[in-house]
Amino acid sequence: MIKVLIADDQAILADGIKSVLSSCPEIEVVGIAQDGLKAVEEAQRLRPDVVLMDIRMPNMNGVIATQEIKTRLPETKVLVLTTFDDSDYILNAINNGASGYLLKDISAPALIEAVKNAHAGDTILPAKVAKHIASAAKLVASDREIRLRRRFGFSERECEIALMIYEGFTNKQIASALKLTDGTARNYISSIYEKIGTSSRAEAVARMRDTLGN
Repeated sequence: MIKVLIADDQAILADGIKSVLSSCPEIEVVGIAQDGLKAVEEAQRLRPDVVLMDIRMPNMNGVIATQEIKTRLPETKVLVLTTFDDSDYILNAINNGASGYLLKDISAPALIEAVKNAHAGDTILPAKVAKHIASAAKLVASDREIRLRRRFGFSERECEIALMIYEGFTNKQIASALKLTDGTARNYISSIYEKIGTSSRAEAVARMRDTLGN
């Protein structure tokens, strides 16, 4: 049984989500929280397997609540569920430990499947969301790309992936956002490390930071 906590300040939406999830015999909705602070408290008390987290809520927004829950309960999966498909929210939520990002226009079967997949350890990024992440990665200042290419000799794709590494994306998130296989993403990342002259992600980020001056 997958225990789910719903965090949403709109009661009618929370009740609708509960109704959808409760139709699946493998899922039990153990609680509903009306704000981010309550979500953190309820997560600690109920220890759910998955939290469905709205972004804009009173007292504490969903990004901060996600970070707090992942700090205290690292095994709990957090799926951000929102009407806001803004790139900053997507990046912040995932960089703060969310297992994925869903939009509220998702169908009932897809929501149930997403909860199951998140519980199994998958990163949930629908195509529309992945496109936003890829776009956001490309929005970094062009001078960053120029500096990295000049110093390390990256190809265009390597430069794109290097900047995503620099911004904190995991290998799996990079593969999903750029629609690459895990193996292809790993190959690109290995090539990037080789050109930088390290086999360590932390060292690669540090050397890029020296190059970019921030």
